[in-house]
Amino acid sequence: MRRFALLSLACVLGGCNQHEASSAGPKSPGRYAGIGTFDAGRLWQEMKGASTSQDKSAASLADDEHVIVVLDSHTGEIRQCGDHTGFCVAMNPWTAGARTAATPVTLAQHAADLAAQDKAEVADSTKK
Repeated sequence: MRRFALLSLACVLGGCNQHEASSAGPKSPGRYAGIGTFDAGRLWQEMKGASTSQDKSAASLADDEHVIVVLDSHTGEIRQCGDHTGFCVAMNPWTAGARTAATPVTLAQHAADLAAQDKAEVADSTKK
């Protein structure tokens, strides 16, 4: 009887801290968590600072169709990168001034300049 009680106790205690066989383990997105993929806006191609290649077949900012945004979960840095050029703009909200050297980006033309050009083009096309 005593052996049966010990065997029962061993079986009960042996079942403690058992993990389910299908357990996927701790959930961790890793160091870089994807925030999303967005259409490259019109101002993306107006950024200065992207290296220009002598290779005519190399992608330029105007060729980027999407901007991929990721978060570095270790540093808090947010990066926006073009899908074809690989050109990235970084911003870290935890550094002094809430900006890294890469932001704010410099632009060849601002949104207001592009809107004025569009308006002028529409006006010219209606006059013809």
